[in-house]
Amino acid sequence: MVGAGAAMSLPTFVLDQPFAAGETVTLGEEAAHHMRVRRLDVGARVGLLDGAGRRGEGMVLTLAKRHASVQVDAVEVVDPAPAVHLLLPVGDKDRMLLLAEKVTELEVSSWRPVIFRRSRHVTPRGEGPTFHQKVAHRIEGALEQSRGAWAPTVFPEATLANALAAAPAGTRLLMDGEGAAFDRVLGSLRAPVVVAVGPEGGLEADEVQAFEEAGFQRVALGRSILRFETAAIAAVASVRAAVGTHADGSVDAISTN
Repeated sequence: MVGAGAAMSLPTFVLDQPFAAGETVTLGEEAAHHMRVRRLDVGARVGLLDGAGRRGEGMVLTLAKRHASVQVDAVEVVDPAPAVHLLLPVGDKDRMLLLAEKVTELEVSSWRPVIFRRSRHVTPRGEGPTFHQKVAHRIEGALEQSRGAWAPTVFPEATLANALAAAPAGTRLLMDGEGAAFDRVLGSLRAPVVVAVGPEGGLEADEVQAFEEAGFQRVALGRSILRFETAAIAAVASVRAAVGTHADGSVDAISTN
């Protein structure tokens, strides 16, 4: 059995495919570079993840300039946490990248950027295929640091109408400074939960109305106006604590590194 806490100190790498005990897997040039930077060599033990529930360990067999191979000797399959989905604004690209990293650590289930009316005024904003690759890279790095077993499902930008139509069924929360106090809502939360955060400058009245018509409850995180990434991190963390990391609502002890 491989445990996230027990193996937290292991250098960990994400594979783009499933793996099993007894297999030899190949890691690419970036992973090989990181191994050399960390002064790993043949015989070193490393952690492995696939972002789809598998967490493993193995031994480095070969280390070359452009690749490395690892003999997998232990694998566990981790159940996904109760679902917490995020609708975020298309916004400042650096702040979106920070958000991708932090909500991955918090085991968010999906990431869907929404093009709000005020998203059009942001520059430089995070959108398009090149930016999507950067988001994927940040998510991978967050998994390696946290040894999280599951990467969020990442969706491309969507209009508000399309995002609402695609939002999973369940409890729906819109972060809004004029909404009900968040602490009054947390005790009754049950997964799946959809958390929505508006853009820099706030939502237009018709956008708020669209959320309400789609069954979203407006909730406030506090007295201050929060940046979208702060609001999203705080909301996802609060919801994750409320619904737990296991199907019964329990939560593992939190580790830091």
